[in-house]
Amino acid sequence: MFTTSKLMQAMTAFSIAFFLIAFQPAFSQDANSREVTVYQYRHVPDNKIDEFIKRETTYWSKVAQKAVKKKTMTFWALLEKVGGYDLPNHSNFLFVNTFPNIDSIGDVFNAPEKTAGVPMSQMETNSISTVTSQFFLHNVGWAQVDNANPAKDFNYIKFVYHNTNYADSLISLENKYWSPFVKDAMNKKWTPQKAWGNAVVLSPSGDDIKFTTVSYDLFKDLTDALMPNWSADAQIPVEGLGKINAIEIGRRGSVIYRIVKVVSAD
Repeated sequence: MFTTSKLMQAMTAFSIAFFLIAFQPAFSQDANSREVTVYQYRHVPDNKIDEFIKRETTYWSKVAQKAVKKKTMTFWALLEKVGGYDLPNHSNFLFVNTFPNIDSIGDVFNAPEKTAGVPMSQMETNSISTVTSQFFLHNVGWAQVDNANPAKDFNYIKFVYHNTNYADSLISLENKYWSPFVKDAMNKKWTPQKAWGNAVVLSPSGDDIKFTTVSYDLFKDLTDALMPNWSADAQIPVEGLGKINAIEIGRRGSVIYRIVKVVSAD
């Protein structure tokens, strides 16, 4: 029988990671898609970071490539947090993984040693990292500049965490007002941003969870991610932003990550 604990064990064994190039496949899903994306946050001690990245990008990316080829996974990515606060006690890496059928997740992790070509002792990362939290999301919006080159343009990503009691309404408003505006702005070079997307949180939920949707902005350079200057010519959708802000609760949170590695179906 499939259980949450089994899913956690399988995904922990796989060392779920976060992203780098070619973000579009994971973040451009049709609203009617049944794909589920998993965000797994990890803490890796400073003296283990190099080995952690080596094992994930060298061995587990091969497992992801096989899963993508078999269509049991559509996206795998490893992201490294830039900056932060209380660093010893918070996650510093994020894995983003998308599955077409979350109930068949065990198929992804079948015989990983054979795929990677090394024994588990040389590839596992559970002993050098700690899972701090895990979320299930559904991607429902995407826009990118027309001439985007993911391999060169998608190097940093800013995650913006939104809290609202009306998650579906917020997503709908973003897709109606912000998505077409930001795509036009990117094409007209009103912003250095290269892509945008959003997702709704499926689980967990409750008072302890301070966000119900996530949006993400992609940039080529860290400077642009930190200070995304907008042109004075930009026609900001004031009415739409007003509607979005009206149903949000509290202040938004945001975190920037460096895209380390991506494996994608496209």
